[in-house]
Amino acid sequence: MDATQINQYLVEGSQIRSSLDVGKILNLGNELFRCFKNGNKLIIFGNGGSAADAQHIAAEFVGRFEKERMPLPALVLHGNTSSLTAIGNDYGFDQIYSRQIQAFATKGDIIIALSTSGNSVNVLRGIEEAVKKGCETFGITGRDGGKMKELIHGERLIMIPSNRTSFIQESTIAIGHIISKIVEDSV
Repeated sequence: MDATQINQYLVEGSQIRSSLDVGKILNLGNELFRCFKNGNKLIIFGNGGSAADAQHIAAEFVGRFEKERMPLPALVLHGNTSSLTAIGNDYGFDQIYSRQIQAFATKGDIIIALSTSGNSVNVLRGIEEAVKKGCETFGITGRDGGKMKELIHGERLIMIPSNRTSFIQESTIAIGHIISKIVEDSV
């Protein structure tokens, strides 16, 4: 990779982030503020890089983003490796999130499902379970939304207009930072 290619990569990533639907991001941030204000929690999950993004975003709420405030309840579903591997072994990898949603989610919680393709079966099953539990369910995905767009509609699905995983993940973190700022500025 040379300097021109690096510059092209940076410009393309910036263009993708600039084309995100700011109304949907604002809606998610405002809904998260309402959720926390009402005593509910954020549950966020994904696979691979999306799991890392979920962990990063949850940390912004439990710790802090830019200013001191009380911690806010946010958890990731891939953080307990014993539960993850036991569920995967006993029920199948496709059940690792839905089983935990059954255990931890309550009506009024916000669920954010992350999947760069929108087609991860375990993420989709987690979404289905969250909807059954009455959770406010949001998705962040790339490409064309995949099967996730069949489960999450309208203002609750943020689709990043790219097929490139790295740009989708970079945009996901940008969204995470923005919603953290929205919540922090509101508390």
